[in-house]
Amino acid sequence: MRGTDIHQEGLLSYLSPETRIPRKHPLRPVREMVNAALAELSGQFEAILAQAEDKGLTSDEHFTVDGTLIEVWASMKSARPKDGSGDPPPGGGRNPGRDFHGEKRKNETHGSTTDSGKETRLCYLGYALMETRNGLVVDARPTEANGIAERDSALEMVAERPGTHRVTVGADKLYDTHGFVSDLRELKATPHVAQSDTNRRSAIDGRTTCHTGYAVSQRVRKRVEEIFGWSKTVGPIRKTKFRARTTSAFRCY
Repeated sequence: MRGTDIHQEGLLSYLSPETRIPRKHPLRPVREMVNAALAELSGQFEAILAQAEDKGLTSDEHFTVDGTLIEVWASMKSARPKDGSGDPPPGGGRNPGRDFHGEKRKNETHGSTTDSGKETRLCYLGYALMETRNGLVVDARPTEANGIAERDSALEMVAERPGTHRVTVGADKLYDTHGFVSDLRELKATPHVAQSDTNRRSAIDGRTTCHTGYAVSQRVRKRVEEIFGWSKTVGPIRKTKFRARTTSAFRCY
């Protein structure tokens, strides 16, 4: 090649992932646990969580809950009028045509026969319960996107945590409802929920916000977004891989 040979090693990084992770970072023992669980060819990855808990890498006192939309494997043709007037004619095969000309589709009048959705996006909801010491997921599950499942699933995950001691549960403003906060307290869980007080009265008052732990929960709870970000860019949950309504299709989550 003619011309000046300009070396650009300074623009590249030659550090291995091994050198980027601190020696005492919890990812190192977790990696060993993951490898051990995979070696056993276990179909239930709860084995990884059990090992992490045995090693004291997870907190059993402080948690954060949140949800994210998961795009479904479905066509908008599955959205039909709830009164049955939009049923396709018989004999159309497995994927009959639909004429949407002049038809307005709204959540109040239309529903999907295969999946649930928000606005014009057909989606499921996936939830994660994260312990806030190291930001590790201790429970995860999917549901239909029906408007109330997010808070119901959060209560179920908190209720199923072992032990009878008091815990804290951080969450964003979506969870700031009097019903959810009251139900958390019945579960011996202190609600560290972000206040939603715009044109309304928040269910979280000064008795909770005055404590230092509340401020810590509000800062740390945002780590759960990193879990969802990785799961959708590197992991497999951005879109479902099967057309089904059973939770078995979401075991990868």
